[in-house]
Amino acid sequence: MTQTPPRWDLSKVYPSLESPEFLNAFSQLKQRIIDFEEKLCQIESLGVECEPALLADPLNHSIEWINETSLLVNTLEAYVYSFTSTDSFNNFAKRTSSELDQLMVELRKYETRMRRWVGILAPLLPQITERPGSAYEHTFWLKETAEQSRFLMSQPEESLASELSLDGAMAWSKLQGTITSQHTVDFDLEGEVKKLSLSALINLRTHPMEEVRRRAYEAEMVVWESIKEPLAAALNGIKGTVNTLNRRRGRQDGLHSALDHNRINRETLEALLSVMRESFPMFRRYFQAKARLLNKPQLAWWDLFAPVGKASRTFTYDEAKAIVLDNFERFSSTLAEYARRALDNNWIDAEQRPGKLGGGFCMSVPGVKESRILINFDGSLDSITTLPTN
Repeated sequence: MTQTPPRWDLSKVYPSLESPEFLNAFSQLKQRIIDFEEKLCQIESLGVECEPALLADPLNHSIEWINETSLLVNTLEAYVYSFTSTDSFNNFAKRTSSELDQLMVELRKYETRMRRWVGILAPLLPQITERPGSAYEHTFWLKETAEQSRFLMSQPEESLASELSLDGAMAWSKLQGTITSQHTVDFDLEGEVKKLSLSALINLRTHPMEEVRRRAYEAEMVVWESIKEPLAAALNGIKGTVNTLNRRRGRQDGLHSALDHNRINRETLEALLSVMRESFPMFRRYFQAKARLLNKPQLAWWDLFAPVGKASRTFTYDEAKAIVLDNFERFSSTLAEYARRALDNNWIDAEQRPGKLGGGFCMSVPGVKESRILINFDGSLDSITTLPTN
């Protein structure tokens, strides 16, 4: 693969992290947080003793504020993350991200107060949401918020939890991303020693040559062994924070909040897991058949994703685009047109490089009604199938 895959274009969102447009949006968020604190102090004085008619307007205005602020916040967060997720060496972007994180702490404090107020209003919500307005349009959200308010700690405790998140789970998560994205390995590939990121090394799991897959696997294991202590500390720090907060908030266990967040119950989760467990024999038969195709008694770890058959060529990014569009078109012209829009307008950051997160994701950029997609494209058939799924 000689063609360099593209990096995403962010200019439609803001010109740069130092542009007047971005700085103005940042200032708008600061001011909105200040304004909402004043409004909260006013509405918190209203309680269940008030007539529903007197509560409807404050609730409507609060919901409208949340929606408008969420649009601004989600756009700012996506834009900043577009830099930190693709270049963990960018200190200016990381500093900007930290500044935004501090604003988000203040915002979460006020959102918690808002959720607590909605919980207090729970007995009056049926009457309030009868009236036309934002509260009526957000009846489901209000009922869910009132229900979930039962699992809030006291306001001082929730404020402290928000402040500590900067040095707790959030900091551990950033550490994990920085360590894994900046690590590189010198690897002999086709007679040339190349400096590969961890993502590029992992992508060699699908290489057609077993010798390359085996060496890549062994090199990967050396890397994980060398950084296992900080990664284990990061994982323990993240999950430890979650477990502590769940206990303090009166959650049944570690699953409770996740189930509520995904709006499913334990029975539904167990049904899903049961179906997965029941499918294990089928996957075992598949791997046994694959071992036979590779003339092995059983698969080695580096053979799990090995290609079968004769397809061993690599593809340029333009070829990958054509394959995706052609197959999407056969299924849905609407879907193909949407994919073409994303590809033609550089919504996708596909290049493998040090400092970039591994794996892939798709995130919304609501301010411009677009998405941005991160993948690590290496020219393999597996990369082509990853391109549209993100």
